[in-house]
Formats: sequence, C-alpha cells, structure tokens
Amino acid sequence: MKTSFGVKEVVAVGIGAALFVALTQVQIPLGIPNTYLQPRAALLAFLAAVFGPIVGAAVGLIGHAVGDMFFYGSAWWSWVFPEAVFGIIVGVFAKKYAIKEGGFGKKEIIHFNVVQVIANAAAWILVAPILDLIIYKEPANKVFLQGVAAWLGNVVIIAILGTLLAVGYSKVGAKSSSLTKED
Repeated sequence: MKTSFGVKEVVAVGIGAALFVALTQVQIPLGIPNTYLQPRAALLAFLAAVFGPIVGAAVGLIGHAVGDMFFYGSAWWSWVFPEAVFGIIVGVFAKKYAIKEGGFGKKEIIHFNVVQVIANAAAWILVAPILDLIIYKEPANKVFLQGVAAWLGNVVIIAILGTLLAVGYSKVGAKSSSLTKED
C-alpha cells in the first residue's frame, strides 16, 4: 500500500485532533464506570477511513491524550494507545472503502463496518485492558468489562454516525474538495 503524507493529511490531523478533543465531553454513560458512548469514535473512524493509517493513528493518539489532559488533568495512556491502534487498523483499508473517490456503496459500507468491529475489538477488548493491567494494575474483571462496553458502544456509534459521515463525504465532499496540489 502506497501511503502519502502531505498538506491534506497534516490538515486532517490538526483539525481531526482538535475536533476529537472538543468531542471528548460529548458522552452518554454506558452504566460501566468511566465508559461512555462518544461520537468522537465516529470522527476517528471516518478520518482514518478517508486519510489512512497515519492520520488515524495521529488523530487518535493526539486527540485522546490532549482531551484527557485538558478535561481530566492527565492522559490515561492505556486508553490513548488503543485509539491509535484503532486508527491504524481502520486506515489500512482506506483505499478499499473508496470514500475519497465517491464510491462508498453497500459493499464498501459493509467492509468498513466489518473492519471497524474488528479494530474496536482489538483496541478495546485486547489492547486497552492489557495495558490497564500492566500500567495501572487495575483489576482484570473491571478492565475487561470496561473494554467490552467500550467496544459495543464504539461499534454502535461508528456503525451509525461514522457510516453517515462517510456516505455524506463520499457523495458531496469527495467531489468538491477545495484542496488542490500546486504545480
């Protein structure tokens, strides 16, 4: 896979991370301590699906770390790194979704959602709980319960909001991008 990183990607990281931080406080409790349904997950999935794994990783890592520091005083690193893992996994398949090209149809929507379910499972059922155990010595039953709740919440919000963002951008934004490369 050819990965390019230019002005569009830098702008996507900057704007994406800022929006991710702003959306940090938009949350619906899931009934599990410190675990919420958050639209920022859909934003991250969308940006990774459009711009690829580097942008996905950077937005997840920077956005989550800065959001935690800004709103809670310090970053919870065991949940910051899984955001980057999620962004990488979703972003690796960016070309297959064809969002930029305006081809985000039924097949691509299904592919996007299968990948996001798997990426969320890797990030929240595997990476986050293991890092919680290693870094913070949290109880295993607590962190795996939180991980499953985060996985389910993210899967739902991304399936709805992330898919809508991608469909909308594919139909409108992909055809009218104002950023062009100068010769």
